[in-house]
Amino acid sequence: MNEKTLRTLEFHKILIRMENHASSALGVEKVRNLRPMSSIEDVVRGQEETDEASHVLRLKGHAPLDGIHNIKQHVKRSVIGGMLNPIELTQIASTIHASRSMKRFIDDLVENEVDISLLAEKANEIIPLPELEKEIRNAVDESGEILDSASVTLRSIRQQTRRAESMIRERLESLTRNRNAQKMLSDAIVTIRNDRYVIPVKQEYRSHYGGIVHDQSSSGQTLFIEPQAVVDLNNSLRELQMKESQEIERILAGLSAAVAEVEEELYHLVDVMGELDFIFAKARFGKEMKATKPAMNEKGFIDIRKAWHPLLPMEEAVQNDILLGQDYTTMVITGPNTGGKTITLKTVGLLTLMAQAGLFIPASEGSEMAIFKEVFADIGDEQSIEQSLSTFSSHMVNIVEILKKVDHESLVLFDELGAGTDPQEGAALAISILDEVYQRGAHVIATTHYPELKAYGFNRPSVINASVEFDVETLRPTYRLLIGVPGRSNAFEISRRLGLSNSIIESAKGMIDTESNEVENMIASLEKSRHAAEEDYQEAHNYLKNAEQLHKELQKQMIEYYDRKQELYDRAERKAAEVIEKAKAEAEEVMRELRQMRLESSTNVKEHELIEARRRLEAAVPEFDKGSAKSPNKKQKQEFNPGDEVKVTSFGQKGHLIDKVTDYEWNVQIGIMKMKVHERDLEYIKSEQNKETKPMATVKGRDFHVSLELDLRGERLEDALLKVEKYIDDALLANYPRVSIIHGKGTGALRSGVTEYLKQHRAVKRIRLGEAGEGGSGVTVVEFK
Repeated sequence: MNEKTLRTLEFHKILIRMENHASSALGVEKVRNLRPMSSIEDVVRGQEETDEASHVLRLKGHAPLDGIHNIKQHVKRSVIGGMLNPIELTQIASTIHASRSMKRFIDDLVENEVDISLLAEKANEIIPLPELEKEIRNAVDESGEILDSASVTLRSIRQQTRRAESMIRERLESLTRNRNAQKMLSDAIVTIRNDRYVIPVKQEYRSHYGGIVHDQSSSGQTLFIEPQAVVDLNNSLRELQMKESQEIERILAGLSAAVAEVEEELYHLVDVMGELDFIFAKARFGKEMKATKPAMNEKGFIDIRKAWHPLLPMEEAVQNDILLGQDYTTMVITGPNTGGKTITLKTVGLLTLMAQAGLFIPASEGSEMAIFKEVFADIGDEQSIEQSLSTFSSHMVNIVEILKKVDHESLVLFDELGAGTDPQEGAALAISILDEVYQRGAHVIATTHYPELKAYGFNRPSVINASVEFDVETLRPTYRLLIGVPGRSNAFEISRRLGLSNSIIESAKGMIDTESNEVENMIASLEKSRHAAEEDYQEAHNYLKNAEQLHKELQKQMIEYYDRKQELYDRAERKAAEVIEKAKAEAEEVMRELRQMRLESSTNVKEHELIEARRRLEAAVPEFDKGSAKSPNKKQKQEFNPGDEVKVTSFGQKGHLIDKVTDYEWNVQIGIMKMKVHERDLEYIKSEQNKETKPMATVKGRDFHVSLELDLRGERLEDALLKVEKYIDDALLANYPRVSIIHGKGTGALRSGVTEYLKQHRAVKRIRLGEAGEGGSGVTVVEFK
């Protein structure tokens, strides 16, 4: 991707913002080197990595990336024999520790079956180096101080050093406590000069203590003297300090050599940790923008939904839908310079670069971006104080360079194409340039204020006009992109709003040729039609949502009905089976007794015994209640009329006939539902000829249907009872067999009040608390008579 386009579309500002989300210098470096990719495999992988990191942040809220340092220079110095200082070693240990923490973090997520295959692949490349980390930690603390535990020799030397210092202090402090000390010493303290312990002696008493003078005050009145009594002790201390320095150097040299031994592992570890830091920086940046993952394609298809420019505050930016590459590959945004056209160009261009760099884009879910090998932009930002106004020459220089490289895998963005010269010539040039780029197969978005280009989209296939909406009432652009509607001049309307005389405006209109007037009128008509279409679409969309909700409710009712029906069938079958089994057992008992009687009696069985056995067999035959059974005789042909009350036998529901659809089918109103039913499934109940059948009224609004549940949680008891009363009436009108009232568990006051009301309601057959799958004691199920 050419650097000029990156600068023009301000891609570097995106990287600067993303740097703030990196946890280390390694991550910052990778962010600064990020560039858009042109390979579909690389782009998709980059998007997937960002998506996995975003998923991890949603689950855990963080990633353990603290303590990472760029230790490559430290490792390089150790390899060539250099001795690392304690701070450098601490940074190496910290980086190793951070890598182990990150590996453990990702491994735990994988064990919990979180789908992060790409991050897991990165984590598997981390080579733990616990031995080196432990060796450094035992020798150097986090502040860079060498610990006594670094070696036995160092511990012994430091113990001797502390004893020597104690002896020297005791000897000198005894001198400061001498009865003559107040007279001979400037101050009764022990201090250090040139790494040796001394006392401050007045100039005139220097000979009293003997020893060595190491320093004097600025006035010369005080000498810092090492008394002869401690010279030997100070010499011994100095020797111990030199031994300590030598031992520390030996320890650091050994640790440096240990670092050099794992040179390749450390280099690779640094690269992996930098990559992980970079991936999570992309995810954090996307979270900050509330961005989403776009689908990617190589077909040149762009479908950005509710997109906004990422460098604008989200709460202020206008969101637009932008479509390119399916029915049309060229979009010409026309209209006056009222703002919004350039920002549309930059939004498409910058979001394309971001998507190809593996970043999420500031747009709604379901957006799709195309992959281009090159993005070219000729955009003169006249609103930037950092740049001078673009001239026709500078525009043409850019366009010439673009035309040298553009092909069918390019996205080209032209801002104010042909501007800066004679309008007629500029418009002609703009049309020719657009034709040339279009013929090469490139995808183009161009802005212009030339009216001649308004007809461009109508005369050429795969080209569409667009404009940025302008509110004449407020005299401000709304920044909404209107695809399919060319921009029109608002000069007359704006002038009228600002108070210009109507006579002047009418005179100006008369100077415009008829063709231009017709074009403007056509555009105005298109805008009016678009507004009407949007309103119709919204109304239709609302109706569709309501219909879908009603359909779901009806499906739920039908499922409940069939479940209940099957339950009753199953219960009847079980009862019948029990009766039959009982009859069989009784019959077997009778037969067994008869056989026994025949065997035990030498005479024939007496008549009354046979009569008794026959009676018992007859009694064993199960009896069924036939009171409700239908007559086996074929029912007579019934003449149906609109308004008759009937029973739909296939559903077991009552309803009213509305009208006859065919010779054998009727429209039947069952509660809130209207359906077509065959006459064979209809059972006549009574005539309603004197009663006008009213079809179900259409009630507009989101709540025109009755839900199977009433949620009272958070309501006061008085208000809740009013809602229950109205809801029960609505449910009865809807012919619902049962409903659920959600009152929650809480203190139980709301449940008790609702229960008392339901017990006294004339239409309630039975109430019960919900089962485990229905909400338990927080729900009351009501069955109607």
